[in-house]
Amino acid sequence: MGALEGRVACITGGTRGIGRATAEAFLREGAKVVINGRSPEKGAATLEEIGAGDDLHYIAGDVKQRSDCEAIVNGTVDKFGKIDILFANAGGASNHAPVVDLTDDAMQDSMLWNYWHTFWAMQTALKHMIPQESGRIITMSSVEGKVGKPGISIYVAAKHAINGLTKSAAQEVGTMGITVNSVCPGAIETDIMTAEGPAAAESMGLTYDGLLDMFAQESAIKRLNDVSDVAEVCVLLASDAGAGITGSMISIDGGTSPY
Repeated sequence: MGALEGRVACITGGTRGIGRATAEAFLREGAKVVINGRSPEKGAATLEEIGAGDDLHYIAGDVKQRSDCEAIVNGTVDKFGKIDILFANAGGASNHAPVVDLTDDAMQDSMLWNYWHTFWAMQTALKHMIPQESGRIITMSSVEGKVGKPGISIYVAAKHAINGLTKSAAQEVGTMGITVNSVCPGAIETDIMTAEGPAAAESMGLTYDGLLDMFAQESAIKRLNDVSDVAEVCVLLASDAGAGITGSMISIDGGTSPY
């Protein structure tokens, strides 16, 4: 039996990158999985490519809207009868600029995508997990959720907010059989990084290749991690082996973070 046999997981942003890798890892360990994304075409293609049959389901939705976040989590329960694991993975970096040049709209967009989506999905999942007195919630933070970086303050602020929410929620539900943790990856060259990285690099006065090299050189291992490195930590946190871990901000960054 796999480490997640008989459990049901919901992953926002699950059609690509870390979300998809984690979906595949959860399936390997015996879970039934619901993945979310904005494109039904991409969702259908992901289901076909992974080939997990009835154990994998897709729900379309824009996580920047509360109603969609609620529908994704509640749809997981409708499909498989319960939710044991939530991985609030969707989010990313956008609208890079120095603090002095940031607009309210840019800040709001980043907070909706990262923080508010995490809050809405977590709140909806807890309404199911608290009555069943069990559950695992994993939030997607970043090494930037522990440090400051010039030019990407909008992203840094959102990830710090996610860490604060995660730690507080863990304190509230710790006696209810529910754990709440965040994973904090360092730089990982996914398609999101490829799309958003050049703008981030420019805001920091670097080329895109220079940005990747900077991230690598900041680490102890002098290279970028892979999506599978994050997925395997998520398996641990979602399993019985992770029962004693809660309220933690777990860095998967090759030794980049100072704490």
